[in-house]
Amino acid sequence: MDLTSYLLSHAREDLISWYVQLAAAQDFRLSISQVEEAILEHGLMPARYQRNRQTISNSKQLRLFRSTAVVIGCGGLGGYLIEEMARLGIGNIMMLDPDTFEEHNLNRQLYSSPNLLGHSKSAVAAARVREINPAVTVTALQIEFSSENARELLNGADVVLDGLDSFSTRRMLAAICRELQIPLVHGAIGGWYGHVATQLPGDDITPFLGGQRGEQKGVEIQIGNPSFTPALVASLQVAEACKILLGEGSVLHQKMLCVDLREMLFEQVAFEV
Repeated sequence: MDLTSYLLSHAREDLISWYVQLAAAQDFRLSISQVEEAILEHGLMPARYQRNRQTISNSKQLRLFRSTAVVIGCGGLGGYLIEEMARLGIGNIMMLDPDTFEEHNLNRQLYSSPNLLGHSKSAVAAARVREINPAVTVTALQIEFSSENARELLNGADVVLDGLDSFSTRRMLAAICRELQIPLVHGAIGGWYGHVATQLPGDDITPFLGGQRGEQKGVEIQIGNPSFTPALVASLQVAEACKILLGEGSVLHQKMLCVDLREMLFEQVAFEV
């Protein structure tokens, strides 16, 4: 029996359970990722995505599986970005962060815990993804994103997500994504507030990313970040990334979505170009 026959014979309606997927990988000496691609190619759906399909069709799920997302920063925003994309089914995720977990991360950074203080943020994030969705191909780098390595790191990316906390690095990231014509989903947080903006090929959001000359850290240094702000803003970023990867564009083209959770206000502000 070949793989196709095996999958079709074990499908319940059009769903393939995790246990069948795992057995197929073992019996046919394939990776979980290879089996997942075969499932989707044959019009079937891994059972883990059955609650996706009212929103995301089989063909779109395959498109997500074949996509590559790069997350710059694995901290407050980055942890939630990575978690949600892995559960969504984006098949290739690169994540990079030079830092290790510290105590001040524990209130809001999804992958931090007392037992992981001093551990690499990117390595912990990668281990988490392998645990929750082994079909995702993960690349974790404990390095700082810079103008020297940016072009090599972003080569082949379908979308880039900004989980940074430095004004200058954000602007550099936006400029390089613009140069390489790679969609970028920017997010920033501080206290009760956050914002999201999408830079599609041909756009330039660099002038709108804030910060004074020489200023590195954002307003979160003064007003902090509670647990809920990064979770919300990252979710908005992943929603934008999903639409981009599925070819559905972005409603935030030439706009910034500003969020005020104290007053529960959401406002789209158009860029003046």
